Amino acid sequence: MVCLGVFTKVPSSDRGDHEAFTVIQRDRCTVQGILAILFWGSTIAFSRSLAEKVGTFTAASCIFLIAGGVSCTYFIISHRFQGIRCVSRAYLYGCGSLFIMYTVCLYFAIGTAASRLQVLEVGLVNYLWPSLTLVMAVPFLRWRARATLVPGCVLAFGGVLLAAAAAGESWQVFETNLETNSFPYLLALVAAFCWALYSNLTRRWTKAAENGAVPLFLLASGLLLAIVRFCFPERTQWTNQSIIELVYMAVFCTSLAYVFWDTAMRMGDMILVASLSYLTPLFSIVIGSIYLGVATGFYLWIGCLLVIVGSIMCKLSVKENP
Repeated sequence: MVCLGVFTKVPSSDRGDHEAFTVIQRDRCTVQGILAILFWGSTIAFSRSLAEKVGTFTAASCIFLIAGGVSCTYFIISHRFQGIRCVSRAYLYGCGSLFIMYTVCLYFAIGTAASRLQVLEVGLVNYLWPSLTLVMAVPFLRWRARATLVPGCVLAFGGVLLAAAAAGESWQVFETNLETNSFPYLLALVAAFCWALYSNLTRRWTKAAENGAVPLFLLASGLLLAIVRFCFPERTQWTNQSIIELVYMAVFCTSLAYVFWDTAMRMGDMILVASLSYLTPLFSIVIGSIYLGVATGFYLWIGCLLVIVGSIMCKLSVKENP
């Protein structure tokens, strides 16, 4: 029995190599999550430009159908669908339903918004999901939190509000839109809760899984958005620019971004990635100002500073249990 224990003991060098590989894999997944944030930062500018030409639901359904088709094809070629068969049913149906609900609610909110200004406000409400993700990680993942988590969330979201003010927002206009057409705001809020839940439950239910089922989620979302598109007919006008925007949105901002985010939530530094996700609305405004020709103001940079400080506070306020 003693000899058996000696021979079955893992050498310290092998344990060191395994730990080093685990760290490298975790860092790689974390980088993928950061890339997803950068891709999503350009979503508002490109999707708005595309929607103005072909319609909101037409653009959304085409984006997710193409992204789902490309992702599924890649998974089939690389034999990764075997990993999808191994995921739990709770993740497949639970997280899948949250993913689809988030997508449909968000684009339905954008489509029912009365004006371009209200679209920006709806997007602002949707950006509650980063703070909700960290807050929900405490009960769902049983992570430890300090009292500074709440001030950090408030500070970061306050920076988002200032960034929106730099684009011409005002509380008076926001309150008027909220009273006359509150349905898009409610949908955006539901979308924010869905994505925060999705991010946490993905980590909880598939921590040991090699691959997620994002390609199937993308394809299912595209099919539902296509049904919605036929319920709300839109005028479409395809141009070379709209085709380029569609390909970029489908491949980078949707297919790669969602797969990268799912990987980061399962195997990366979730706290770091979720904290950095506060920068997404600021990236959206900066990229949007360049691509759409919108002038930025002084409050944008103040908002940027508040978002960064708030993100650091959130990062330091939540700690994963050992």
